[in-house]
Amino acid sequence: MSNNTPIRSKSSDLIKKILQLVIFLGLGIFFIWLSVKDLTPEDIEIIKSSAAGILNSKSMLFIFISMVCGIFAHYFRALRNILLIDPLGYQVRKTTAFYSVMTCYLANLAIPRLGEVLRCTFLQRYDKIPFQKSIGTVVVERAFDFLIFLLLFILIVFFNRGLISELEISNQFVEWINDKWSLLWSLKYIVLCVMIGFVLIFLFFNHSSKKKFNKISEFIKRMMKGLWQGLISIIDLKHPYLFIIYTIAIWVFYFLGTYSCMYAFDFLQHLGPMPAFIVLVVGSIGFMIAQGGLGAYPLFVAGILVLYGVNYAQGLAAGWIGWCAQTLMILLVGFASLIFASFLKIEDRCTN
Repeated sequence: MSNNTPIRSKSSDLIKKILQLVIFLGLGIFFIWLSVKDLTPEDIEIIKSSAAGILNSKSMLFIFISMVCGIFAHYFRALRNILLIDPLGYQVRKTTAFYSVMTCYLANLAIPRLGEVLRCTFLQRYDKIPFQKSIGTVVVERAFDFLIFLLLFILIVFFNRGLISELEISNQFVEWINDKWSLLWSLKYIVLCVMIGFVLIFLFFNHSSKKKFNKISEFIKRMMKGLWQGLISIIDLKHPYLFIIYTIAIWVFYFLGTYSCMYAFDFLQHLGPMPAFIVLVVGSIGFMIAQGGLGAYPLFVAGILVLYGVNYAQGLAAGWIGWCAQTLMILLVGFASLIFASFLKIEDRCTN
């Protein structure tokens, strides 16, 4: 029985990864379908002309600047991770930290959450950071980033309370909202039935479900306690102010990347910093719920831009080009990081 346990565990992990991939990729495909299902031939021509409109040196320069800003954001994320590992008694090289971050994002394009594991494995291989210790810092980072996202989301709601009443919202926006919302509202019953079906299947085939539910509950409690302790531990860092500065720098470069990308399009150049800020925050939700933001990010970007009077087809084109630029950056820098990392000297960096 014990000999079969590792095999069963590996099989369970494989099934879990496949399910994650199917669900997240399926969501991406769903959002793609949702965004294009009502496009007319005229809309398609607008998308083509909008995409072709960036094929000039000025627009391509802004796209390139957007990609560079993304690289800087990831670099500051690597520096922030070094701060979290330092109190554990280990030192991480800046190059190793940056390569691990880019490898993480590259892997997440393939399988959701795989990057976090590979990132810690990467640090363990090249700078001898124990996996159990580095994974804790990743959890702290994710928790802190989520809190920052919530704060930014609250800020855009607070500072744009009068947006609906102040703007002359076109009928196109009202129709777009009604169409997308009505479809999502009708799908809620299907989603509910699927969820109930999964629960019933789980209860039917698993006689020890109550015990497993208790284990899940205990796991969630331990995880929440660990997250809280991790967030509190930020205060005990040697340079807590640097942690805050790096975090601000991450979001500043995210914003600059979004804003510069908007300048690549003639029909978006008149928009100010606030629309770019809203696009950044709301667009981030797309990366949270779909595989690499596939489908969801362009759709959310188009929705925000329509709110500011931009044609939906033009907004969709801008969203897809922005998504492609950042995805291309992750692919190029991620694979380059894997190549350059192979030349790194493997050494023990423990300071104890």
